Amino acid sequence: MIAYLRGPILRRTDEVVVVEAGGIGYEVHLPAVVARALPRPADGEPQAVELHISYHATQNQPKPLLIGFLHEVEQEFFERFITVDGMGPTKAMKAIVHPIHVIADAIERKDTQFLRRLPGIGERTAEKVIATLHGKMGKYALLRGTEVRPQPVAEDFKAEVLEVLTQQLGHRPVEARRMVEEALRRQPGIASAEELFEEVYRVEQDAGVRT
Repeated sequence: MIAYLRGPILRRTDEVVVVEAGGIGYEVHLPAVVARALPRPADGEPQAVELHISYHATQNQPKPLLIGFLHEVEQEFFERFITVDGMGPTKAMKAIVHPIHVIADAIERKDTQFLRRLPGIGERTAEKVIATLHGKMGKYALLRGTEVRPQPVAEDFKAEVLEVLTQQLGHRPVEARRMVEEALRRQPGIASAEELFEEVYRVEQDAGVRT
């Protein structure tokens, strides 16, 4: 079983990287929040990466699926997340579009409204997530500010957030732009895609509570 990879990236797409380790190229899938946090290489320089790997292969799906994380605690959270009935590794990977402390906090607060907005997580699955993991997420919910995150250019992370809001979460482009611009007006000090997501959905959650 592969638990950790370190080496140069041979090829990169939006959410997949091929990492060379020991002369072998490993295809590693990345949750959206990890892909956004993965630093971009400087021009002309090879990009090296260290990834903690969640490895999956079954008799029905013998081709190994490697899912990568920048921090061991993210991998640990993921391994707990997939213990939910019906939450396979692919479904769980696609659902992690926010930092793990944001998702963990929603679980601890029993916020089904937030959870069912995650890609592939409907109301029934959100209820299963809470039933299985509530009371076990405190460690992860307290991680805010402890993770090392890059500081991208403002326009870059705005574009990342807009892309996820429209392509993954189903918001209309006009609505997504409004949500992003209002979040930045409220919190002009936002410096990353993760912080911008938090502010956007903090207000959406508050609006849901009021209605």
